[in-house]
Amino acid sequence: MKYLGLAFYTPEKFAAMAPDDVQKLVGQCPALDEKMRATGKVLVAASLADLDRWKTLRPRGGTTFISDGPYTETKEVVGGLFIIEADSDEEAQRLASLHPAAQLGEEGGWAVQLIPMDFYLAR
Repeated sequence: MKYLGLAFYTPEKFAAMAPDDVQKLVGQCPALDEKMRATGKVLVAASLADLDRWKTLRPRGGTTFISDGPYTETKEVVGGLFIIEADSDEEAQRLASLHPAAQLGEEGGWAVQLIPMDFYLAR
């Protein structure tokens, strides 16, 4: 089964951190990312662009309305994603726990949400 991992953060908490603390925190991520990739179970991994480049598309009056930002009803926003393949929920949880947002960044509100999913490749 395939699983979507969403790495969340809280922009206000992250913005309140000193720049040196942010660098120290982010500097730990590559080693953890590599540890996760080394399992051979990671199909996709990506960090997402800054929030000021995000757009939301919604149907409105028979047309598509495009607005700025990730304006959903939450204080947390998605900062990264990954797709893993695992044989069980337990294995997926173990693999997802290797992601930096599951191990670091409590002060920035980091978290990982793990979602089982049906998967197909669009061509």
